[in-house]
Amino acid sequence: MNEFDNAKDIHATPNVKYKSSVFSKLFSDPAVLRELYSAIEGIELPPDIPIDINTLSNALIKGKLNDVSFLLGNRLIVLIEHQSTINENMPFRMLEYINRSYKGIVDNLAMLQRKLVKIPRPEFIVLYNGADPYDDYKQLKLSDAFMNTEGLKAAGKTDLSLELVVHVYNVNHGHNREILEKSKTLDSYSTFINKIRENEAKGFDLAESIKSAVEYCIANDILENFLGRYGMEVVDMVLEEYTYENAVLAERMAARMEGLEEGREEGREEGREEGREEGRQEGIEQGRELGQKYVLSLLAQGLSYEQIKQHLLER
Repeated sequence: MNEFDNAKDIHATPNVKYKSSVFSKLFSDPAVLRELYSAIEGIELPPDIPIDINTLSNALIKGKLNDVSFLLGNRLIVLIEHQSTINENMPFRMLEYINRSYKGIVDNLAMLQRKLVKIPRPEFIVLYNGADPYDDYKQLKLSDAFMNTEGLKAAGKTDLSLELVVHVYNVNHGHNREILEKSKTLDSYSTFINKIRENEAKGFDLAESIKSAVEYCIANDILENFLGRYGMEVVDMVLEEYTYENAVLAERMAARMEGLEEGREEGREEGREEGREEGRQEGIEQGRELGQKYVLSLLAQGLSYEQIKQHLLER
C-alpha cells in the first residue's frame, strides 16, 4: 500500500466545509506570489517590497473562501482567483471580497475622521485553466451586470458610479506562454492539471488520474518538493475540488429539472404567495437532490469529470 491508497472515495458526499485548494496552498508563499505577480504584470518586482498575505478566512461563498489575496508594500492589494469554469459573476464576487478585505485593513473609526483615508489600490485577477476553450485574455466588468436604466436617467448620462474590472488569463498550455515561462510554479501547476486530464482521457478514474499525475510530476521534477510533501493531501484536495464542482453542476441542473417547474406550478395553482414560495422551495430541493444523485450515478458508470460537465451543460 502506498501513501495514496487512503485517498477518499470520489463518490463520497462532498464536505460542505471549505478545505484549502491545491492552488491556494501552492500560492500561499510570498516568494511564489512575487514570481507569479511579476510574470502576470510583466515587471520585475523589487525584492525589498514586502508581501503580506491576507487571504480571507471568513468570506464564505458556497462554502468556499477566496483563493489568494495579498498586499504589496501596503499600497496595492491583489486578489487572485483560480477558476476551472468561467463564472461571469466574478466581478460581483470580487466586490464582496474587496469590501471584506478593506474592512480588515482600515479601522472603522478612521473612516469617520474628516481627513481623507488612503487605501491600497485593488487589482483583480482570475487564472483560468479549465477544459473549455477560452481567450488568452479577457476582461469581466461589473457594469456588464447592471440593469438598463433607460427612462430613469437623462439622455447622454452614461457615467458609472461604480465599476470593477477583473483580468482573466487563460493559463492552460498553449496560452499566455510568456506568463508561464516567467512563472515556473504556475507552469508546473498547469502541467499537473493537464496531466490529470490526460489520464482521464486514457480511461483512468479520477482518483487514479490524480495519483498518477502526482507520481509523474515528482518523477519529472515538476512541483516535486510540494507534491512530495503533500502527496496524499493533494489527492484529497483535488478530489474535494472536483466533487464540489460536480455538486455545483448538479445544482445548476436542478434549476432546469422537472421538480422545480412542478413546484412553481403547484404554488400558482394554490393561488397564495406562501403556497407559491413553499412549492418553489420544495421543487428546488427535489431538483437539487435528483441532480446530485444523477451526477453520482454518472460517476459510478465511469464517466470522467469533463464528460459529466459537458453532459450536464448540454441538457
